[in-house]
Amino acid sequence: MENRKTQILDLALKLIREKGYVAISYDDLSKQLGVTKASIHYHFEKKEDLGVAVTERMQQNLENLLLFINNSTMTVEEKLMHFIARQIEISGEGICPISSFQSDFVSLPDIIRQKVQEVSKFELNVLINILTERYNEDIVQKSEDVESLAYTILSCIKGALQYKRTLGKDVLSQVLNQINRLIRS
Repeated sequence: MENRKTQILDLALKLIREKGYVAISYDDLSKQLGVTKASIHYHFEKKEDLGVAVTERMQQNLENLLLFINNSTMTVEEKLMHFIARQIEISGEGICPISSFQSDFVSLPDIIRQKVQEVSKFELNVLINILTERYNEDIVQKSEDVESLAYTILSCIKGALQYKRTLGKDVLSQVLNQINRLIRS
């Protein structure tokens, strides 16, 4: 049973990356998994329940990332690159699932909006923690506003992923080069 629930969550994440949360249906899930819609409803009574489970999984992934980074011997630069690599990995060939929920934000039920806000803040705080450590090592200029820098980096990464998806042109390496220049200047 738990395996089916995991399969549903995995597929929901894939479809959210491709189409967005609002655009997916239990019919999409059941057809692709080869099960009845009742089987989907058994695990997630309402689509809202599925949305909450997906956001909770994203939160857990970020918590695991933070735990790994905090317990590692990586340099700050390696932590930043690991964070960015993880963002790209989470997005797969689509867009970041957090970004997908953010773009659907006004259409989401209240409970999912709350979860999306929580995971968005947590994601930002993970990056702020990394950049603050960088700031403390005098790698980031002291005049730099770390929170603004974190917003800039997240926006650049997620924007590059959207451009890749839309235009088929992978601009991510160019964006990463510019991020490195920004941090080092």
